[in-house]
Amino acid sequence: MEMNPLEQALHSARALVMADLVAGDVADAEIVSLVEDAVTHRRWWVEQWPDGAGFVAGLIAQDVQDALLERYGRWPLCPVCEDGPHALDVEPELGPDPQWVCTKAAVRVAPVGGLGGVLRR
Repeated sequence: MEMNPLEQALHSARALVMADLVAGDVADAEIVSLVEDAVTHRRWWVEQWPDGAGFVAGLIAQDVQDALLERYGRWPLCPVCEDGPHALDVEPELGPDPQWVCTKAAVRVAPVGGLGGVLRR
């Protein structure tokens, strides 16, 4: 059975965000629930605006980042700067090919889903 493009975009986005959480060693059951909540919320969003399917990975990453900030603190922490811990941002905020960036150093750190190669454990 073939998955429709909207569900495929949501599943891909979930996998990318989960990969980043695993890379940061923060993918416990409670945090995975935050990812599922974000996917559920964005499912409605992308059903209303199917042309936004390419943007859903960045939006889910931001949703999870916001939920983590409220409950646990900043995530993911910047692996580039040495002047105090701060979180990376997702850019573009609404667009395709979302990237984790350090706005302090003005550098691209990794694509969403690609933190495994750059985060210190």
